[in-house]
Amino acid sequence: MGGSAALQHVLGVRKETTRRCEPLSVEDYVVQSMPDASPTKWHLAHTSWFFEEFVLGPLGVPPHDDRYRYLFNSYYEAVGPRHPRPERGLLTRPTVSEVLDYRRAVDARLADLAGSDALDAAADALWLGAHHEQQHQELILTDLKHAFSKNPLLPAYRSDDAGPAGYAPGPAAYRAFEGGVVEIGDASAGFAFDNELPRHRVLLEPFEIADRLVTCAELLEFIRDGGYTRPDHWLSDGWAWVQREGIRAPLYWLSDGDAEPSRELTLRGAVPIDPSAPVTHVSFYEADAFARWSQKRLPLETEWEHAASDFLSRGGDMTGTFSELHPRAAPAASRDSGGPVLRQLFGDTWEWTASPYVAYPGFRPLAGAFGEYNGKFMCNQLVLRGGSCATPIGHVRPSYRNFFPPEARWQFTGIRLAR
Repeated sequence: MGGSAALQHVLGVRKETTRRCEPLSVEDYVVQSMPDASPTKWHLAHTSWFFEEFVLGPLGVPPHDDRYRYLFNSYYEAVGPRHPRPERGLLTRPTVSEVLDYRRAVDARLADLAGSDALDAAADALWLGAHHEQQHQELILTDLKHAFSKNPLLPAYRSDDAGPAGYAPGPAAYRAFEGGVVEIGDASAGFAFDNELPRHRVLLEPFEIADRLVTCAELLEFIRDGGYTRPDHWLSDGWAWVQREGIRAPLYWLSDGDAEPSRELTLRGAVPIDPSAPVTHVSFYEADAFARWSQKRLPLETEWEHAASDFLSRGGDMTGTFSELHPRAAPAASRDSGGPVLRQLFGDTWEWTASPYVAYPGFRPLAGAFGEYNGKFMCNQLVLRGGSCATPIGHVRPSYRNFFPPEARWQFTGIRLAR
């Protein structure tokens, strides 16, 4: 994975980031709706800062603006102090125009590296920067959606005439696996984050995993059966969260008064709930409670990865509902395949697993500031797999490990059952 290929990939990724912002007004760029979200303007600046800090700086290229090193550092202690995350929305300056100028300046300086003798030395940082930016492409959509949910007008990111699928998936079938000793972790010669390594062996007991994601219709049955009001389905922390926050449905589901939810906020605005579509924007607590109510469980991340790798080895592909192919960024309903063939593994929704986010045996973080990228978050998080409808195409693989705290649900998070 040489420097020239890495540079071309980076420049293509950065064009896609800009494309995602095309539907926005200048006011949309600056909103921060909660501490865990960031303004679109900040995402654009931070991803530019990443290349300036870790690619251009080591090659002796002077910074565009010395002040940006403080403003747009995210969490890298090795780089130095930073503006507090909950206050990113207060950064009215630099302006959106100035941030876009910054972005163009960094792009130009990156493009100037073409043919440079130093390009191969920067290859690893370029590849990491590209995948880092793809993560922020997803965050741009999920953070915008959360911001729009706080607006009484319930605005749309992009309008289209997409409606319900018009068909209902049949009951979930289950694909059986014998278990045994299997290998987990990235085994390719391509890019992987350090938390996907090293490849190692694990012992799996026999298990079965659902061939599709849980649908909105199935989650509605959970609601109708008092799922959010009965503590027997919930972990203790989850029940305390439900009570404290008054949770009665997935995030962005809308109802009139005490009526059953009938609409949901999407990036197309508020639309009727599609009963055949995968349910999304649920926390780990909700996913686990639904699984218990269904007399099933959530898969382990090792089970999920083994099943996904097996699917690909049998001729399956990673085609799914990804953001470039489906710009409305909504999960798609699954069509029955006539047997327990795994579907919706990649794209549509991130899938909660029952596995805590911990290091693999023999894990070693990367040297320097890059060692802060994943390892220091291995506490109080659960692993998700598979990508979502907001994930850039080509950004996921069977070994990819996403992670969030159990109450998080502003990401496109859904449910696949196991037993």
